[in-house]
Amino acid sequence: MQKFNTHIIQKNETLKSIATLYGLDADTLKLFHNNHCQVKDMILIELTGQKELYIPRIAVADQNKKVQFGRGNSIVFRPERSFSKYGVIVNIETGNSKNELKYETSVRWLKNENNLHFFEIDRTSNLYLNEEEINEIADTLAYKTSKVLYPLQISVDEHGKFRQVENLSVFKERWTTVKEEVYKEFEGDVVDKYCEKIENIIYEPEAISFYLKNDYFIRTLFFGIYQSFGQRFKIEGEESFPVVDNPIEPKYKIHVEVDPVKDEYDLVNISGEGKLNDERKVYDFINESPFSMTIQDHPVMNDNGNFRIQYYLNGETLLPETLYLECSIMLEEEKKISVVITAISE
Repeated sequence: MQKFNTHIIQKNETLKSIATLYGLDADTLKLFHNNHCQVKDMILIELTGQKELYIPRIAVADQNKKVQFGRGNSIVFRPERSFSKYGVIVNIETGNSKNELKYETSVRWLKNENNLHFFEIDRTSNLYLNEEEINEIADTLAYKTSKVLYPLQISVDEHGKFRQVENLSVFKERWTTVKEEVYKEFEGDVVDKYCEKIENIIYEPEAISFYLKNDYFIRTLFFGIYQSFGQRFKIEGEESFPVVDNPIEPKYKIHVEVDPVKDEYDLVNISGEGKLNDERKVYDFINESPFSMTIQDHPVMNDNGNFRIQYYLNGETLLPETLYLECSIMLEEEKKISVVITAISE
């Protein structure tokens, strides 16, 4: 994030007039400028031929450009009565292999209860794999049977972080209809085995919860970005993401910062990056182990993985406009997941 702005000094401007323009005290502006400029451009009492002044990033002439923070410079989550449509692109890369999945979805706010927000998510388009509408039998079966999940209802906490799926019981009810539709179009051992696999999931609440917890769209949209960023507009912490199939997701140590000034499109910019920070080694993740197979008093943390986010929120509603999340981990080859979510205008 840019740490300061610059003001090009105009004819007849004074230190006081410039400070007033930005809502600053003249001495405060002078101190800030002197701490960032070269010695030859320092201000002693008044301007003496300087061409530009360094201005605090948060100081802007147009007050509407400031991000409207809550207490502790927090981004406040207020999704009430919202309805949004999103285009979603998920790229899954393993070594030289790359697959891209595209689809559209809608997200409707339902209610607020016990400090939780409830949303309904629905698929609103066909699925496209590597730019082509899916037509292989395995891919088509996956798409057809996924209809049992939608509309999907989830709960999200006050930080905008995904909590759990709330309508697990309806999946069993929907399955009868979905299964009939599948068998009208397909038949054979492949279909029988696939349907059996789906039934093993939807009839086990823990299995279906684990399956949906790994949904890249949900985990990216509801990452939990609505936090208090403090005086430095920056936070550090540990996050996890389902880049691999494991009951205990890989952990990443990340730092996230928010720009206190909206960009030229009146969007709030939030960016973050980090590294894998997990006791488990490559062979632990390959073997899907939930813990490190090597017990050490002072373990050397595995940092062979990267994490990056770039979020753009609407400057008025603070709801997502465009989101990018990228997460990687080294296995036998590097595996990387990248997710792009873009709001679709009506």
